[in-house]
Amino acid sequence: QVQLVESGGGLVQAGGSLRLSCAASTRTFSSYGITWFRQAPGKEREFVAGISGATNITDYSDSVKGRFTISRDNAKNTVYLQMTSLEFEDTAIYYCAARTPAWVIYRSHGRYDYWGQGTQVTVSS
Repeated sequence: QVQLVESGGGLVQAGGSLRLSCAASTRTFSSYGITWFRQAPGKEREFVAGISGATNITDYSDSVKGRFTISRDNAKNTVYLQMTSLEFEDTAIYYCAARTPAWVIYRSHGRYDYWGQGTQVTVSS
């Protein structure tokens, strides 16, 4: 089992930046693929970005590609989501999720076994 805790959300103006963190409590962090999802009010949870375990393969949704960067520090059991050029449409609760095997990044939220509590990101226009 793994527990996930997100942090770093907040209020930012359009065009600004934020860095989200997802800290995991597990001794085998590199064996988990980690993915960020987000959910805006009245909308379904959607894939944002994912990163594999030890190989650090990444995948991004078209809506954030070129603006967001996902990375991980396995020594710190943490995955980061650096968000730049934020847009009003990025406003949502951001969740990190984990699953094994670590080398597959699924875009479907139903594929993930473990979830954090979420962190709110609000972008003012």
